[in-house]
Amino acid sequence: MTSARPNPATRLYPTGGIELAVHEWPVEGDGVPLVFAHATGFHGRVWDAVIEAFPRHPAFAIDLRGHGQSRAGPIEDWRLLASDVAGFLGQAAISGAIGIGHSMGAHTLLQVAADNPGSFSRLVLFDPVVLAPEFYAPSDPLYTAENPHPAIRRKRDFASADVMIERFASRDPYDLFDPKVFEDYCRHGLVRAASGEGQELACAPEVEASVYASSRSNGAILEAAKRVRIPVLVVRAQMTNLNDFKSSPTWPELANILPQGHDLYRPDMTHFHPFQDPADAARIIAGFIAE
Repeated sequence: MTSARPNPATRLYPTGGIELAVHEWPVEGDGVPLVFAHATGFHGRVWDAVIEAFPRHPAFAIDLRGHGQSRAGPIEDWRLLASDVAGFLGQAAISGAIGIGHSMGAHTLLQVAADNPGSFSRLVLFDPVVLAPEFYAPSDPLYTAENPHPAIRRKRDFASADVMIERFASRDPYDLFDPKVFEDYCRHGLVRAASGEGQELACAPEVEASVYASSRSNGAILEAAKRVRIPVLVVRAQMTNLNDFKSSPTWPELANILPQGHDLYRPDMTHFHPFQDPADAARIIAGFIAE
């Protein structure tokens, strides 16, 4: 890892009826722009430790809708996330970027690349939430108002980021996280509480639960993937079962349906690969850029 980059500036881009927050690092070289998208329940600043490894590249870490500083309500269709990102890229006049996504953020960037050729020149997708075709077959809802996703019961309020750090540091899966990533997650994952006292999760529990509940909303993602005619690296973690947050949700055949897909299976890592070992994630990204 290199020394820390300066703190980013945060800009708001009006798109899809919200203000999309994007954390932007100063340009320190002539490298291709890097665009980062995070997983459900997190925010753009969890990528700080990875971004430090790329001082010659302008970097943009997005707070996806309903996460971080991108204030919004529950999400019913994942394609709206992709529309938001495309709106930002257009307003910022970004093209030919390297897109780096994790989990739901990786799904989002894949859809953006399919719908907006030229936006990206390469994608690195860490454990994208793109499942086998049968997952998207018509069926009963995964979760309902009467049976919501368990994330809706997540603790919302904290007196401070330090309290949040102390509460979760030794808990699964946070105890897997690199210390800097974990601290960034906590310190940038809280906003002033609506009551005016203390702080609360930037990604409200009902928003997080809605993302899981709508995970089948973009069944067209597999057909969209076939239209992505740029090099795409799919980094898959260990696979156990979908009820385990540490297990990979990625369809093992995803890279095979991408016109220029590459599969990297890493059973030594959990679904939280970029959080567990940001230096390893940065090496993977750098290697793919170099190719």
